[in-house]
Formats: sequence, structure tokens, C-alpha cells
Amino acid sequence: MWEKLQPIWLISRRELRDQLRDWRILGPLLVLTLGFPFVMNAIAYQVVTFVNKYGGDLIVDRLVPFSILIIGFFPLTISLLGALESFVGEKERGTIEPLLGSPLEDWQLYTGKLLAGILPPVLSSLTSIAIFLVLVSKQNLNMPAFSLILQLLFLTLGHAVLMVSAAVVFSIQSTSVKAANLLASFIVVPVTFLMQAESWLLFWDDVNIMWYVVLAVMMLSALFVRLGLAHFQREYLLGRELDGLNLRWVLRAFRAHFTQGAQSARAWYAGLYRVTLKKLAMPALILIAISILTYVFSFQWTSSHLPATITQGPQSGVDFRESLGSVLGWEDAALQFNAPTIFLHNLRATLVIAMLGVFTFGILGALIFFVNISLIGVVLSAAGLFGYEPTLLFFVGIFPHGIFELPALLLSTAAVLRIGLALVTPQTERTIGEILIEALADWARVLVGLVIPLLAVAAVIEVYVTPIILCRFVSIACAILQ
Repeated sequence: MWEKLQPIWLISRRELRDQLRDWRILGPLLVLTLGFPFVMNAIAYQVVTFVNKYGGDLIVDRLVPFSILIIGFFPLTISLLGALESFVGEKERGTIEPLLGSPLEDWQLYTGKLLAGILPPVLSSLTSIAIFLVLVSKQNLNMPAFSLILQLLFLTLGHAVLMVSAAVVFSIQSTSVKAANLLASFIVVPVTFLMQAESWLLFWDDVNIMWYVVLAVMMLSALFVRLGLAHFQREYLLGRELDGLNLRWVLRAFRAHFTQGAQSARAWYAGLYRVTLKKLAMPALILIAISILTYVFSFQWTSSHLPATITQGPQSGVDFRESLGSVLGWEDAALQFNAPTIFLHNLRATLVIAMLGVFTFGILGALIFFVNISLIGVVLSAAGLFGYEPTLLFFVGIFPHGIFELPALLLSTAAVLRIGLALVTPQTERTIGEILIEALADWARVLVGLVIPLLAVAAVIEVYVTPIILCRFVSIACAILQ
């Protein structure tokens, strides 16, 4: 085992030595590591002084964890330069041929470069955080709980692995250092949005959910590492000389995968059912299995926690009926909603799931799908607490349009999840671009052929059928309860 791991450290040590000799990386990294904690501490002190004038203790308590998150992030942005130049930089300097000609396996080369890219930012971030915590301990600021500090450290590590692994992938795919550096925005901007969501959770002080965020970031980091390992080929690095965006080839390849050579709508649908849906079998089964667990968990959790927060009385059924009517709008659905509005809303949600899923290997898209499933469990469980039969309520309030809407969302999410699975699956004879184009074409086939028609039918039923059935059911149920 050691014989397999030793070459990784040799590559990492060589890369680290080159990075420490480069003042363009070492200088800003040292300034951020040693200077930024003092700057952040001074800013925190001024904010605390200002907020305390108006009794803002809640904001002050959240300020230190937020500062730790920011301090751990900034050194990572500087360290991206080394990761972005890891392979393409050696290619420009003419040192890539001896490295690729060495008797090392592809995974050893990639892992060595990745490890060298991760160690400096992680050590820099941890050093900055340690300095800041020492400064905070000497001032009138509350130290965060140990569990929260541990979460922030894990998030910092996850951000480092996520950004560096993505940068190494870009370095492999680029043919010049300039092109690799231009792609850095595709790493920094998404991670910045991710940190905004994490900051929101920090200010809400929801420690339990933060562990799920840590797990999600770690999973996404592991998928990026897997992506690099799956598509790293030394022959590919030596073969490419120019970067070029051939839009005509992209459109031609997308059209070829989308049509599958069909000359008629009947032949196209036959290929959709025979070829495309067969590819979605495994992602769909995964989603269905997790959806069942999500529904059961949300139903049971609501049944055990909600009774402590509600008071059931003689008018509880009537109150629930009025709340349900105001939420669903079944009393005047024809005036408030119409089929095109609901259809466009569901289609927009489907496109958002697809967009978020593409950038997260399908994880975020699947998470949104599971949230919708959990909401069904929460609503049905809450209805049962007020005396309604959950199973009967499902069949009268969700099933009429859900039998079309839920399969549409399931198919779209499965197609998005398959994009991520296809990208992290080793396919040595194909590039990342070719795999992505084919997977996007499959998603478009499912969207046009099945999802859009199913959502259209579901919208019509949701407006003109479900409200009538649900209204009569709730009216009868309320009469019985009274």
C-alpha cells in the first residue's frame, strides 16, 4: 500500500516546493493569513460597539461565527492560482512531458497534484482562524460553541477540497494558464453563493441543519474529486494544443442526440421510451426509494412534534378548513389561478431544479425534489391531527393532479441526476463535453416528450377538478367533526 502512496507524496512535495518559490502566490497568501484576522477583528470590534448601543446582542453572537467563515474563505481564493496552473502551467513551461512520461499511474499524478493544491489553503485558513480566535478570546466577545467551531472547520475543509478539485479539473481541460485563470470565476462565484446560504443559517443559529450543509459540501467535494479522477488522461493533456468553442459542432451533436435519427414523431417517442427512459431507470429508482423514506420521516416527525404546538378544539376542523382553503385557493380557484399560470410555475420550478442540479451533479436538484415530497408528508400528517383521514385526503386533494405532476418532476429530476452520474463515471474514450452534451440532450428529450405534456394535464386538473373534489371532501369532513 505504501508503495502506491509514496509517489503521490513525491508529486505533492515537488509541487509544494514550486509554489513556495513563487512570490505571486506566497506573498498574498502570507498577507491574508497573518493580516486579515487582525482586520476582521478590528471590524468586528467596531460592529459590536455600534450594535451594543441599540441592544443588538443577537447579531453580536452571530458575528464571530460569520467572521470565521469569511476568514477561512479568503486564503482559498489566492491558493486557486496554484491549482489552476497545476497541469496547464507545466505544459506551458515545457515540464509536462517528463512528468507524464514517468512510470506513475494516472490516479497517482492527479492525486499528488490535488493534495499539493489542498494543503496550502487549508493550513493558511486554519492558521487565520486560530489567530482570530485568539484575538476574540482577549476581547468582550462570546466564543462560539465547540460544535459550531467544528462545523466551520469542516466547512472550510470542504470549501478547500471543492474549489481546488474544480480548479484542477479546469487545469486539465485548459490549454493555457490564461484560459484556466479566466475560468476561476466559475469556481469562486458559485462557492460565494453557497457561503451566503451558509451565512444565513449561521445568523439563524440552526446548528442541526448546518451538519447537513457540511455533509452536502463534503459530498459535492468528493464528486468533484471523482470527476477529475474519472476523466484524467495523460494522452489528453499532450494531444490538445488549442482552445476552441465550436458552436456548430455543439449544436450538431446536441441535435443528433436529441433526435436519435428519428424521422417522425412516432419514431422519436419510440426511441424516447426504448433508449432514454432505460437510462433513467437507476436514477429514478434511487429517487423513489429516498422519496419513500423522506415521506415516512416527515409524516412521523410531524405526528410526534406538531401536537405540542397546536390546540384542538370544537372549531379546529373549521379553522383548518379555512387555512387549507386560503393556502390552496380552492374556494375561488377560477378567480385566483388558471391552468397556464400553474403550468408555467411548475415548468419554471422544473427548470430551476435542472439548472441547480447541473452545477451540483444533481444533488441540489434531488434535494429540492425531496423537499416537495416532505411537504406532502407534513400536510397529510397535520391533516390527520385535525381529524381528517390522511390517505383519503391524499386521494382527493393530491392524487387527481399529482398522478401527472409527481411523475413529471420525478422524470425531470432523474434526468438531471443522471447528468451527474454520467460525469463521474469513467469513460476514457469520451471527453467531459461530449458526455455533458449527450446527458443534456436526454434531459431535453424527457422534458419535451413527457414532462411538459404531463405538467400541462396536471395544471388543468389542478384548477378544474381537484378544487371541486377537495372542497366537497373538506365540507363533509367539517360537518362530521362538528
